[in-house]
Amino acid sequence: LKTVNDPELGIDIWHLGLVYQIAIDDDGNVKIDYTLTTMGCPIGPMIEDEVQQATSGIEGMGELTMEMVMYPPWTPDKMHPLAKSALGFV
Repeated sequence: LKTVNDPELGIDIWHLGLVYQIAIDDDGNVKIDYTLTTMGCPIGPMIEDEVQQATSGIEGMGELTMEMVMYPPWTPDKMHPLAKSALGFV
């Protein structure tokens, strides 16, 4: 997920704090709950496509399910310190 960038900010979704939860079941199926920086942000489908591409070659991984969640809402305090620094929040 660190290779999937938010196209508007140029920083990966992991360090931006957009990934809320990753669950893996006994069959290797993966569910990722993620959010967007703003409620009206149109890049959700683009992020899902890029995550699908980034994870498609992982051995033993089953089906990928992604769910966009808007609660709790994303705020800059969810960002990793490196992302905060890159965006001038430090």
